[in-house]
Amino acid sequence: MSKILLVGGAGYIGSVLAYELLERGYAVKILDRLYFGDEGLRDIRDRVDLIVGDMRTVDAAVFADVSCVINVGGLSNDPTAEYNPRANYEMNTIATKQLAEQCVASGIRRYIFASSCSIYDRGVGTESADVLLDETSEAHPRAAYSSSKREAEELLLAMASDSFCPVVLRKGTVYGFSPRMRYDLVVNTFVKSALMMGKMILHYGGEMWRPLVDVRDAARAYIACIEAPEEKVRGEIFNVSFHNVRISELALRVRAALREVGYDTEIVPDYSYHGVRSYRVSAAKIQRVLDFRSKVSIEESVKDMVKQIQKYGYTDFDNPRYYNIRWMRLLEEAHKVVRITGSVFEAKAQA
Repeated sequence: MSKILLVGGAGYIGSVLAYELLERGYAVKILDRLYFGDEGLRDIRDRVDLIVGDMRTVDAAVFADVSCVINVGGLSNDPTAEYNPRANYEMNTIATKQLAEQCVASGIRRYIFASSCSIYDRGVGTESADVLLDETSEAHPRAAYSSSKREAEELLLAMASDSFCPVVLRKGTVYGFSPRMRYDLVVNTFVKSALMMGKMILHYGGEMWRPLVDVRDAARAYIACIEAPEEKVRGEIFNVSFHNVRISELALRVRAALREVGYDTEIVPDYSYHGVRSYRVSAAKIQRVLDFRSKVSIEESVKDMVKQIQKYGYTDFDNPRYYNIRWMRLLEEAHKVVRITGSVFEAKAQA
């Protein structure tokens, strides 16, 4: 049976996507370096073919029996990209092209790439540029992360041909529960702060806009791109979003949902300076071309998130594993120490 190769399949989106693919009868092969461990795969570990490896150095044998590649790997937010711009560029841009070239060499026709609506960022205080942006709008990447994604898009789409079908999904800010949980995404951060402190901090007064999409809808969008006829998706970019929301409105909606499940929380505005992003996008194209519509509302996702957090015991909210940049820094610090000390508990061999 041919398989879907899911690069980054143990991550926040990847672990949910892997489950959704399996539920639809797809065979799944996962390539992941397991920076965050394999917790995201705990319920499906015996149903996937897991290859522990780096997306920058993938052996050709990995592509055997693969019919489609979905790349949701790489560094996935601004702080981690800024922390190590070289690794960000290698994973998000160079590896994207290398994987595509390996697809072509292996005769794999379809390649779906995870990009980001952050490439549309207009920033706050630019009311004249505050318009609804679609896939034809000029992109203005403002940071290392979004710039690496935009360049990867351009390299990938230039490879489209009668025998190779690349597709780009620009996702809004993702929210919702995942077995590889993150609390550094705005909706998830609000929920975490409410459960942990009884309050949500509203940076910049919540004036900025953000397109949002539940992680399960994001997974469904990838599957829609697998199943669509090639002529509908070849060389195309699709925005994926449930709704554009001002962060101030988002806080109110999250608070209302939390009250329904027994948690009351305070909203605390903070007008001190923070680097913030603001942009609104249209998801009309993916609705029109693929008849795809996001379904999971913010309120529904918040209530489910609380239930799943309690079920799985993800209440150690200060654990750095839930925050990409904090975990990467911790891993790097640990690596430096272990290089000196060797094994943590075993005696170090004498030189």
